[in-house]
Amino acid sequence: MGITVGIDIGGSTTKIVGFRGAEMLSPVQISSNNPVASIFGAFGKFLYDNMLNLEDVSQVNLSGVGASGVDRPIYGLPTFKVDEFTANGLGGSYFAEGKDHFMVVSMGTGTSYVGVENGVPKHLGGIGIGGGTIVGLSKYILNTNEIDRIEEMASVGNICRIDLQVGDISKEQLPGLREDTTASSFGKSSSRATQEDKAAGIIHMVLEDIFQTAALIANGIGITDFVMIGALTDMKECERVADGVKVLFPQCNFIIPEDGEYGTAIGTALAKEGSLKEIK
Repeated sequence: MGITVGIDIGGSTTKIVGFRGAEMLSPVQISSNNPVASIFGAFGKFLYDNMLNLEDVSQVNLSGVGASGVDRPIYGLPTFKVDEFTANGLGGSYFAEGKDHFMVVSMGTGTSYVGVENGVPKHLGGIGIGGGTIVGLSKYILNTNEIDRIEEMASVGNICRIDLQVGDISKEQLPGLREDTTASSFGKSSSRATQEDKAAGIIHMVLEDIFQTAALIANGIGITDFVMIGALTDMKECERVADGVKVLFPQCNFIIPEDGEYGTAIGTALAKEGSLKEIK
């Protein structure tokens, strides 16, 4: 059986997955600012890592902002484009554990919110906050834009020196709120704050805004399950933020899957006729 490859070409990172029937092969991601270079670099590494030959691939599907610049088939293989919101919906469905009504939160450079009901995706909105925000703020505040370094610093940081929390402004416990609930991101900014504290504050602020926005969008439309995909799902802080947001929105169930960072690429590979636009 031929392998269908899905490639999510982002602004700075390209991710690729492949399916042989229902089996997902080892995914690959590379960083590059050139969409075409990233496609072929990721493709070559994917073939090498999975010990495949080009003839093992039967179809290539593309999505993401970088796909708009591709106007020829990849390696002469049948090549198709997939709408990114459709890819997000399908990728979220792959991780949704049989649920038929949920939201896919795609945390990339920015963040998009896609509702899925009975397999049909619908774009619900988006915010210009995501991984790009973390990298940009860190470059100005921490003098680094290396995401691994930012995470390493944040891992030993203390957001209590950065955020103003409910416990800082109220001597009595407020109903439905924990003492460590954020009252104002960066609202304290203690003079004792270290660079590590600032890194923790940046990551926590971005993730908390993303999770809380998902809960607010879902309010009133009957969605309580959220599948988180995109590069930020790999951050350890996601679980802690999810727990904190659930205090404010107890009905919310956040699913942070393993390999969630490949969600859009997975959905791209799984797209079927009707969602595919052939490149000739």
